[in-house]
Amino acid sequence: MKIGVVYYSATGTTATLAQAVAAGVRTIQGAAAVPLEIMGTDIEEGRYKNEQLLQQLDACNGIVFGSPTFMGSVAAPFKAFMDATSERYGTRAWAGKVAAGFTIGGSPSGDQLNTLQTLNVFACQHGMLWVGLDLPGGWDAHGRNRLGALSGLVAQQTEDGKVHHLDRLTAMYLGERVARIGAVGAIRQDSSPQCIGQA
Repeated sequence: MKIGVVYYSATGTTATLAQAVAAGVRTIQGAAAVPLEIMGTDIEEGRYKNEQLLQQLDACNGIVFGSPTFMGSVAAPFKAFMDATSERYGTRAWAGKVAAGFTIGGSPSGDQLNTLQTLNVFACQHGMLWVGLDLPGGWDAHGRNRLGALSGLVAQQTEDGKVHHLDRLTAMYLGERVARIGAVGAIRQDSSPQCIGQA
């Protein structure tokens, strides 16, 4: 089972979270993480042009999307990537894959929730199955999900421009959760033909 982690990172903090998500995926037996970075050089006249990256995502069982929050939403390079998937939207190429999202901003709010909702709507347009966090804020013994978002990971950049260690732990947990749920879905898909005709 392969889980793609596709992200755009402007300062390196989103990349750090993406690496943590990938590390979490790998904690589940039989799951492989496929980190894929959206590069500014992949965009020509506002259009995303890296078909090879899109094909790698086609081959994944699930996809975790990551973008920093810029002006209350996903960064422009990530939006260009989203727009480039329109043909796959039409053919339902990603339908049934598990999906999740993460973002980071400079303040505790900063409208990061809108970025997660943008990623959620994007995944739902593709017919994907959204996976949120199941760690209530303030109730985790390890301090994960310190900002309390449940629709995905919201992280806050530290004063020195780094990723808070608890946000990194939360990213690992998100990757683990996506892989775990994706594995269950894969088992069900493999066994579904046996259910045909049964009441």
